[in-house]
Amino acid sequence: MLWVPAGFAHGFRVSSETAQVLYKTTDYYAPEHERTLAWNDPDLKIDWNWMPIHRIGEDQRGSVLRDAETFE
Repeated sequence: MLWVPAGFAHGFRVSSETAQVLYKTTDYYAPEHERTLAWNDPDLKIDWNWMPIHRIGEDQRGSVLRDAETFE
């Protein structure tokens, strides 16, 4: 279990063939407010070489953290 504050960037990686991810949220899902960060942002300097990466869907259209929309 993990608590993620509203507006806080988060993600997960499934290391098995299938997984169920359950979210408890403070409100209904609103896709117009969803944002995606680039998994391979060079400024974050994450070494992804130790695991296979399968890039799909929204992972391809993420913005780098430097250019991400911020909230007050």
